[in-house]
Amino acid sequence: MKELATRTIVGIGLIAVALVTTFLGGTLFAVMVAAVATIMYLEWTRIVSKWGLSWKVYGFFYCLLPAVSLLLIREMSDYLGIGRGPDLLIWVFLVVWSTDIGAYFAGRGIGGPKLAPSISPNKTIAGLVGGVVSAAIIAGAWVKMMDLPSILLWLAPLFGVASQLGDLFESGLKRRAGVKDSGTWLPGHGGLLDRLDGLVPVAMLTAGFMLVGWL
Repeated sequence: MKELATRTIVGIGLIAVALVTTFLGGTLFAVMVAAVATIMYLEWTRIVSKWGLSWKVYGFFYCLLPAVSLLLIREMSDYLGIGRGPDLLIWVFLVVWSTDIGAYFAGRGIGGPKLAPSISPNKTIAGLVGGVVSAAIIAGAWVKMMDLPSILLWLAPLFGVASQLGDLFESGLKRRAGVKDSGTWLPGHGGLLDRLDGLVPVAMLTAGFMLVGWL
């Protein structure tokens, strides 16, 4: 119970920072994104420190591309004719957050068959389904509330799956390196990579859909 309380308090703090900087935008948002990407890369290099230069180069782009995607979504949507960058970015966050929360509680409450026991023994199929359903409901409600493009209703559950795949990728990375968390400075969460692994694919996919004109 204490662990859940700590996890919740820290999580609320992270959400508050994300929302405030999203609404304010500009230099503050850019600095926050740059700082987060830098910390993520430092954590990445710690995990892959013995794997050679290619993994460090890959990690550079793994951290850079979602950062650029977040800036594109928040600051450039007006130039691409979509508008309301903050609302779209909050949709991205809601997909990731609701997937994470839904998967956590469904996995804990229902249990059942494991999703990928060789990669992440604690993840279950019930957690996957709970996360996707949660993303569809919560992010979908935001789409309706803010009158965002209707395609986002369909993308919410699909990107919820992508978020969980991002989580599994980082879990596999840590398992190969023999470490439990990417860092220790976020009580109840580990490091930033542990918190943002699901955001990486969702941010890049959303930015990609913007660039090709599907949003």
